[in-house]
Amino acid sequence: MRIITGKLKGRRITIPKGLEVRPTTDRTKESIFNKIEVYKYLDNAKVLDLFGGSGNLGFEAISRGAKSVLFIEKDPKNVALIEKTAEQFGIAKQISTQVSDVQRFLAGMAMPFDFIFCDPPYDYEWMEEMIELILEENWLEPSGWLILEHDKYHNYDDHPLCFFSKAYGRTTVSIFSKENPDQE
Repeated sequence: MRIITGKLKGRRITIPKGLEVRPTTDRTKESIFNKIEVYKYLDNAKVLDLFGGSGNLGFEAISRGAKSVLFIEKDPKNVALIEKTAEQFGIAKQISTQVSDVQRFLAGMAMPFDFIFCDPPYDYEWMEEMIELILEENWLEPSGWLILEHDKYHNYDDHPLCFFSKAYGRTTVSIFSKENPDQE
């Protein structure tokens, strides 16, 4: 797995055997960031990476200009990998990590982010509630985006705040925002 472009372009994230992660494929990741670049800029953005896993999406965001990324991940081994990779990439001061279940984290005091990357397990039982909580509470800046990866069994095309949804193999990416960028 590699960083596609930006100041960290070509750097590799090495995932040790035994870690339970499902990293976003390069093809899907490139499509997500191309969509961001068409409508918005990552420069100085505050990013929340829920289900941080290997840190793949958050590191790509920093490479492309994000100011900071907060990674939420319940597995301490994955958090250790994220912290080690940030040190190796020389960006440790731009990231922070929290070992926490996403549901517990979102029950805390909300703070707004420009982008929230969310790549839960496909069978995540709290999916619908999580989306609504993020969109209804103060987790997103007014023009912020929730970028959700999910399987084909979830469909958000009819959700009033979902302005983009596209399948990339087994993974579908849906993007939600309180301000539809297609109408700006």
